[in-house]
Amino acid sequence: MTSTNSTDTTGVAVIRPGDAERSKQGFMNAGAISAESVGSGRLWMGMITIPPGARANAHFHADHDTAMYVLEGHAEMWYGDGLQHHLECSAGDFLYIPAGVPHVAANASDTDRCVAIAARTDPNEQESVVLTPELDESAR
Repeated sequence: MTSTNSTDTTGVAVIRPGDAERSKQGFMNAGAISAESVGSGRLWMGMITIPPGARANAHFHADHDTAMYVLEGHAEMWYGDGLQHHLECSAGDFLYIPAGVPHVAANASDTDRCVAIAARTDPNEQESVVLTPELDESAR
């Protein structure tokens, strides 16, 4: 849950993230900007933490784009219809995932977490997540 301190009646707000919650994808998300926290109609933004050695559940975001900025650590991702494509990103990198593209993110480090700021065009964040368990083994 997040705590909100509105600055005035315009809806402008400062959000102080609260405890992270486990997402459908399997990571800890600390949502900050969302329909729930500030009444956003078009945007979710928060912090995603991938613990050492963790791997997401295969999924895609129906009808919603995702953008990320990696703050710390190193992650890899398999993506595409059969997860046939692979990329790596590190602190300082931006990442864009178009709507509907299946993907699996992972942290290959045994010791360091990976932390990213993420924004999605879904103000409810988890509502557009479609799990694709048939692809889970493809990214191993």
